[in-house]
Amino acid sequence: MLRTTTAMAVLLLVTNTRLLIAQGTQADYDRADKLRQSTRNTVFRKTVKPHWDSDGNRFWYKVATGPETHEFVLVDAAAGSRDAAFDHDEFAKALAKDSGKEVQPDALPVTELDLAAGCNCILIRTKSATWEFDRTSEKFTKLDPDNKEREVERPDARVKPPQGADKNGRDKQPEGRRSPDGKWRAFVSDHSLRLDGPDAKGVMLGSRGTQGNRYQHNHVSWSPDSKRIVALKTRAGEEHTVSFIESAPDDQLQPKLHSHDYLKPGDEIPQSFPHLFHAETQTEVSVSDELFPNPWLQPPQIHWAPDSSRFYFVYNQRGHQLLRVISVDAESGEATTIVDEASETFVDYAYKQFFRLLHDTHELIWMSERDGWNHLYLYDSISGEVKKQITQGEWVVRRVERVDTDKRQIWFRASGIYPEQDPYYIHFCRINFDGSGLTMLTAGDGTHSIEYSPDKRFIVDTYSRVDLPPVTELRSVETGELVCELEKADWSRLLETGWQVPERFVSKGRDGETDIHGVIFRPTTLGPSQIFPVIEKIYAGPHGSFVPKSFSEVFSAQEIAEIGFIVVQIDGMGTSNRSKAFHDVCWKNLGDSGFPDRIPWMRAAAEMYPYMDVSRGVGIYGGSAGGQSSTRALLAHGDFYTVAVSDCGCHDNRMDKIWWNELWMSWPIGPHYEEQSNVTNAHRLSGKLFLTVGEVDRNVDPASTMQVVAALVKAEKDFDLLVVPGGGHGVGESPYGKRRRRDFFVRHLLGVEPRGEQGAGWIIFKAPPGTSGLNSPHLRSASDRDQN
Repeated sequence: MLRTTTAMAVLLLVTNTRLLIAQGTQADYDRADKLRQSTRNTVFRKTVKPHWDSDGNRFWYKVATGPETHEFVLVDAAAGSRDAAFDHDEFAKALAKDSGKEVQPDALPVTELDLAAGCNCILIRTKSATWEFDRTSEKFTKLDPDNKEREVERPDARVKPPQGADKNGRDKQPEGRRSPDGKWRAFVSDHSLRLDGPDAKGVMLGSRGTQGNRYQHNHVSWSPDSKRIVALKTRAGEEHTVSFIESAPDDQLQPKLHSHDYLKPGDEIPQSFPHLFHAETQTEVSVSDELFPNPWLQPPQIHWAPDSSRFYFVYNQRGHQLLRVISVDAESGEATTIVDEASETFVDYAYKQFFRLLHDTHELIWMSERDGWNHLYLYDSISGEVKKQITQGEWVVRRVERVDTDKRQIWFRASGIYPEQDPYYIHFCRINFDGSGLTMLTAGDGTHSIEYSPDKRFIVDTYSRVDLPPVTELRSVETGELVCELEKADWSRLLETGWQVPERFVSKGRDGETDIHGVIFRPTTLGPSQIFPVIEKIYAGPHGSFVPKSFSEVFSAQEIAEIGFIVVQIDGMGTSNRSKAFHDVCWKNLGDSGFPDRIPWMRAAAEMYPYMDVSRGVGIYGGSAGGQSSTRALLAHGDFYTVAVSDCGCHDNRMDKIWWNELWMSWPIGPHYEEQSNVTNAHRLSGKLFLTVGEVDRNVDPASTMQVVAALVKAEKDFDLLVVPGGGHGVGESPYGKRRRRDFFVRHLLGVEPRGEQGAGWIIFKAPPGTSGLNSPHLRSASDRDQN
């Protein structure tokens, strides 16, 4: 009777449900392990590397058309045409006739092409010979090796920086130590600043330096007229030494003790202040530090005006709520604020700062989020007046590429500039200093990378998405218009492998209005009647955004998905590259990690895609800041997340590196540091936690993980721990670490022993609403199934 009833129940479930799966088997592992190999070299026509002629009107490139095939393409940029560089079939015949061997036209042994100047011909080079192809007569001629081959003028692809700037476009600094006219030499001896010159020999400038308050020889800057010196005097901070044991070194039997300097939040930091001297009189001009009383630990860079009348520097106040451009009069030493950038939360000096002086016009370009979006402003560098907001709108400047002072134009990267596209996609733009002439150089719906022609008249623009293989276009720099399409990648072979196209998904965030963007990765075994547990790959560091935007044949998340999961990546609030308000969520609030956006995003995705099962608990993993967040998921959101793997986490922001944590968590140290610590909250653990750490991690103090361990032990919590002897930061991404992570998810989300036999493990039923007594998922072991 029992057997009959059970059989009928199983039949009813199979008939009325969407799922009958057995995952985490050896076959699943084998397929996951081979995923990279099976998808390698399956996408073609995806890469264009242009080789331009000397006049910048034409270029050629070689493009892969299959696993072992290719073709050569000639582009006439001026005419906007793209054609085969030559008749591949006819050239294959010519080579075969010459060598007596068969030659395939789609695998020509060509090493290089030269576009000869002044004629309509191409030099075709193989390893053994050079041929000339006359495009007018369409004839191939093998050149006599005894004659000197035609010399082809090649363009100089190197772009020279503007005069007065270094190779990165930054203002050159006057030479330290030796004055520009060569008459003087400033140097540091016994921590003090000294001067050699026409009327001086080792004369000490200013007060004597000490070990705790000293000058440094690499922070001495001369005025262009050789009359004045600015030297930074640095007041020492405290030393913070982190020590750890390497228990199993390769070169000796006994363990090694390692130590390194590692400042942490709240530590006393070294601080540098500028001192101004007249070389001829060897006197110091007093410069009040009233406008820069509490500098951040990075010494400022000194920028002299060409006429030596003043110098500038950027002051970053500790706590990162104030960033100033200071101008100091070289005669009087009077300091003036030119730019005063303040925020009630933080000024992202590390990732959203741009400062460029335009000495000829007494202007400067400055980057700011003051209107709620990251934009560029033009200042009067004498008065500090804002002359113009250069860029504006509900989009962000991602990076300044270059500044053309002659044309008064700025070339930059932007995101969100096309409202209909994903706001994270990178586009390339140009704008005039006065805010006019905004020109989008790229347009395609995807994230872009570009390469300029040597004369910068054209760009080769490649864009893609996670669900779109690369598209490459030739575009005009002057107008931004399309000149011609070069390639559309062919991914038919990739799709034939069963590869699942990543799914872009958008839902509303915690405020019910803001779009939250993420990606869904699915296994190749996805079928219409299956559901899978969900795992989130998390990294919520405020310094960037992390959901992949460009195409790849395989993502690491897909390797986990292939075992029997749905894996998602999401950029919640608190991450960067959106509005200032979006970013500000992280301030003094790293424990948030965007979970109030991530959880509803996954629930919304599960509503749309029934193969996503979030009802039995979601897994999560991450490393470093992601290790902090993944553990936090179980401590603060254990009703949703049930399994976490956390690698090398910065679990307590007081234990991690000073610059990253003080930027987002602020200074001085407040109670919010302790309140959001995973150590403080360890007693709240629910679910299954696996901690991994390398014992010689120099990025995040390994003690950060071990203090969580101590708190978990004290709270009588069960967890798993892997300490890797000799392992550094990111041991969780080692082959062993990745295997252990996958096994942990298989055990605790699938409920099976990893790499089990096909068909072993759990059968998972999910009944449709309205089925009597079967509205929630039921799990029954395979052994119970067989017995009944």
